[in-house]
Amino acid sequence: MTDTEMRALAKRFFDSVEAGDIDGLVACYAPDAKIWHNTDQQEQTPEDNRKTLAAMVTRISDRLYDDRRIDVFPGGFVQQHVLRGTRMHDGERLSLPACVICQVKDAKITRLDEYFDSAHVAQFRKYANA
Repeated sequence: MTDTEMRALAKRFFDSVEAGDIDGLVACYAPDAKIWHNTDQQEQTPEDNRKTLAAMVTRISDRLYDDRRIDVFPGGFVQQHVLRGTRMHDGERLSLPACVICQVKDAKITRLDEYFDSAHVAQFRKYANA
């Protein structure tokens, strides 16, 4: 993939979350992709990730990937950003600084490793079981 194509994939992927388009996000994954988060060190499948993100979309409105900084490398990309949103339960504005490293093959994400601070994640998940 060219640098431009890789950047377009990254934009499509994160724009899908902002829009609450979980099907669009999952379409960016290879069927056997692995998604890993540093906070639990567990791997998810695209379908597991669909459920996680669909639940987040029901709890967090006004999602915005702010301060996107992307670097492309052969076979993938790295994006740093701050995910901002409003927790629907109580209207609190939230921010989640993160770094995402994606490996890409045949224009699909084959592996995504996401790094974020667990305290910020806790704020996004607050009231998740309420």
